[in-house]
Amino acid sequence: MRRMKIERLLQSQGFGTRRECRAMLRAGLVEIDGQTVDDPFAEVDAQGLNFVVDGEHWQYRERACLMLHKPLGYECSRDSRHHRSVFELLPPQLAGRGVQPVGRLDVDTTGLLLLSDDGTFIHAWSSGKRRIPKRYEVVTRHPVDDAMVATLLDGVLLRDERAPLRAAACERRSECALEMVVTEGKYHQVRRMVAAAGNRVEALHRSAIGGLELPADLPVGEWRWLGDADLQQLQNYTATPMPIE
Repeated sequence: MRRMKIERLLQSQGFGTRRECRAMLRAGLVEIDGQTVDDPFAEVDAQGLNFVVDGEHWQYRERACLMLHKPLGYECSRDSRHHRSVFELLPPQLAGRGVQPVGRLDVDTTGLLLLSDDGTFIHAWSSGKRRIPKRYEVVTRHPVDDAMVATLLDGVLLRDERAPLRAAACERRSECALEMVVTEGKYHQVRRMVAAAGNRVEALHRSAIGGLELPADLPVGEWRWLGDADLQQLQNYTATPMPIE
């Protein structure tokens, strides 16, 4: 059981500075169990606490881990200058508590994006040393043939790389589409590998990280917390690539 002053709890959840949270409380904007809490120094049991701030329901979370279905045209940057930022799709409280992307998707790539304020979680799931499989759905400009798939599986040498990069799995899906799994996490890796194999990526979508699939019921531009089941699925992968179904 973890007891905290309510003003500190609100601050930890991204609702502002200690002073701003204190003002929010004294203005009667915070409720717990249907009762207004206006004493900033009141202590509460933080673990699993449900509370309401200005009519919006929240639950205390010691760390923030979430997934976002990233749309086209959004950058994974807090201070984007040329495009919209993925942080526009999140409640300001999440940015307030320092949530950041776990790895990045470029502005022209859609799909599964993880975000967190937990440094250990971010490092674990963005480190190339762990060779975490990431699955992409690729639409190409030119038709995909067996020779191209074989080239991607055998490996292509990219500029500034010392050794060839190989797709952990690759399969043709239609005339101009394939699914591809990579584990290194290099800059623009899928686009560069496809180009090195003699084709060009027209559209790119990340559908899975580790063992976690982008949920079919998570609309484009929407986010949700990672639950225990999601975290278990995320870790449910082995050194061999996830199967392409």
